[in-house]
Formats: sequence, structure tokens, C-alpha cells
Amino acid sequence: MNTSQPESVLKSLWAGFMLVGMLAVGCSGPHPILYPNDHLQEVGQAQADQDIAQCREFASNHVASHTGETIAGSTAVGAGGGEVIGAVGGAITGSAGTNAAIGAATGATAGLLHGLFHSSTPSRAYRRFVDRCLEERGYESMGWE
Repeated sequence: MNTSQPESVLKSLWAGFMLVGMLAVGCSGPHPILYPNDHLQEVGQAQADQDIAQCREFASNHVASHTGETIAGSTAVGAGGGEVIGAVGGAITGSAGTNAAIGAATGATAGLLHGLFHSSTPSRAYRRFVDRCLEERGYESMGWE
């Protein structure tokens, strides 16, 4: 048995989690697109950005969010699926236990990524809440990107 294999698995896992962290920080998610009406031209983009941030916070306080549950569920499903696939592959090659562990870790990472990106899309209710808040402040939202 090669003793460096667990070490290389740990290094791979660490690199994967670092990548996930960088992607999570770098993705600010969808945001409203404002029509350049008289109000936006009058107040400027800096004020509009502050108003968007306030409306988003307002919406977050009033619209139920299940983001954490979605991410945790995706991670668990990915880990379970990866473990099964790894064990089957390992049974063929003769190292079911090691491959099951590698599969579980890989599946958990894939599930986490799916959960992060799937949950980064705001719900329809959240978007409508933000749009209405902006409308009440004089802006015209044309959609989200």
C-alpha cells in the first residue's frame, strides 16, 4: 500500500475547498438592471448602488431564505452518491474503501458547488421585493442579470 496516497487525497481536497471559497467570494450573484430614467441620472450610479444594497437587505429581512438548507442538502446528496460510485469503482479495482472515501469527498465537493451556484439565484419573490423597493425610490428595474 502506498502511504502517500492519503496525503495526496488530502491535498486534492484542500485545493478543491480553496477553489470553492474563491468562487463563493468572487460571485456576487445576479443584480437588478436599472433603466437610465431621470431619477437615476439625477442621483447617479453611486447612490443607485447604495439604494440597491438597502433594498436587497430589506428584502432579505422579509423574504424567507432556505439557502443554507439547500447547500447542506446538495453537499450530503453529493457525498452519498460519490461514495457509492467510488465503492463500485473500487470493488472493480480492489480498493473499495479508499475509492469510496475519495468518491465521498469528491461528491461532497461537487454537491457543495452545485448548492452554492444553485442557491445564488435569488427567488422570484426576493427579486420582486427588491424591484418594488427600487420602484418606490424612483428607479425602473428592467430585469436581473
